[in-house]
Amino acid sequence: MKGNQRPKVELYDNTIFVVMKTLKYIEETSDIETGEVMLFVGDRFVVTVRRGEANPLAGVRQNLESKAETLRHGEIAVVHAVMDSIIDNYVSIDAELQKDLEEIEEAVFAGSEQASSSTIYRLKREVLEFRRAAVPLAAPLRMLHDGSRSPLPQKEVRLLFRDVADHLLAVIDHVESYDRLLTDILNAHLAQISVQQNGDMRKISAWVAIAAVPTMIAGIYGMNFDNMPELRWHYGYFIVVGVMAFACLGLYRAFRKSGWL
Repeated sequence: MKGNQRPKVELYDNTIFVVMKTLKYIEETSDIETGEVMLFVGDRFVVTVRRGEANPLAGVRQNLESKAETLRHGEIAVVHAVMDSIIDNYVSIDAELQKDLEEIEEAVFAGSEQASSSTIYRLKREVLEFRRAAVPLAAPLRMLHDGSRSPLPQKEVRLLFRDVADHLLAVIDHVESYDRLLTDILNAHLAQISVQQNGDMRKISAWVAIAAVPTMIAGIYGMNFDNMPELRWHYGYFIVVGVMAFACLGLYRAFRKSGWL
């Protein structure tokens, strides 16, 4: 059986085939691990095939067996329970991603060294992984609870799937806003780096300009021409050094006033 399929719900003669992505949030690294659950649903049977360790379904059966009213709907109640468990896990991961996003946003605009382009990009990649799992599932879930297209005859069951679909749509709205916000945060971070680099270049240019004055004067008097009367002045050396110091001090104050230093 081929895995790594796109989330979907396919209808055959008397069988429903469901593929969903399961997710697991790793708090230490803020990574999202992806798994997969496939369900084969037919008359009086439900077969699940799982890949990966994300979102285990160990408690779904026990929780379902404690709800006799829901269980009377048969195999479709199992499908709903599995979908509800996976989507509830999406909601939990959504909350964790929101916390990570707020921390990165605060770090970037506070000028913290902890904020880096790699950190922002890594979270953006995890958001994209989340989006790939959630977005393709919206249309199949809408089909299941839409009365005109749904293969489910009972209105009560369709309402259960509509509740799951509402949770999924809320998650999708959040994930898409996270993606856009992370793009804006990354652009803001890169703009901050550019401004900082421009500031560094201004400082370097200012110090180069200050150093150029004594270098130029020393270069002129180091040409060893014979006809340079200042070389034989009694106070020539002190005058030249004073001119250098005065020029450097003047340039320094000018650059400080303009904000370059």
